[in-house]
Amino acid sequence: MMNKKRILMITCIFSMGLILISCAGMPTKATEANFKAPVISLDTVLVPKYFGYWFYDAKITPVKGKAGNNSSPLTVSFIFNITNPNTYPVKLDGFVFTVSFENIDVNMINVLETQWIPAGKTNQLSVMSTIDIGELLGSLAIASYEKVKAKNTNAWALIEKWWTEIPNMTVPIGVEKGAATFTADGVQKVIPFTAKYPK
Repeated sequence: MMNKKRILMITCIFSMGLILISCAGMPTKATEANFKAPVISLDTVLVPKYFGYWFYDAKITPVKGKAGNNSSPLTVSFIFNITNPNTYPVKLDGFVFTVSFENIDVNMINVLETQWIPAGKTNQLSVMSTIDIGELLGSLAIASYEKVKAKNTNAWALIEKWWTEIPNMTVPIGVEKGAATFTADGVQKVIPFTAKYPK
């Protein structure tokens, strides 16, 4: 009889221990006090499709369609790792940053998609930037004029360098003025981030 009571007591203690352990591992509810900032890091940068370097204006006679100021786009893909250190899932609800080449701003990206990041896990976010020569010329001539001048060069020379060298990743690429918005259980945090590539 004593053996049965002892076995029953040990079984109860063991079961309660399992319940406590499982409860300790359960996700908690997000609060302002326990919401830890997710960690954002740049994993890699690549040129997924290369169109070469070219530009033509309205003097050109095209085979089809109408002539105009047209150029080869430069597409650059950024892959970010986003780690959630919390014991509950968080929602990525906004992601913006500026792309820079050699510390000169060339494009601004605003990601509209949302995603959930599980507790203690890392998601990847792939973001594509498409840069147009015509738009960039205007930016280099006005907003970035002083930076271009400080390099003792001109906008056309910089663009040709970037378009021909970036596929080989020999131009410093920056992620500047980054801001990621995360939400969980009505709590919201905006996390700033920056990165350089190559690292």
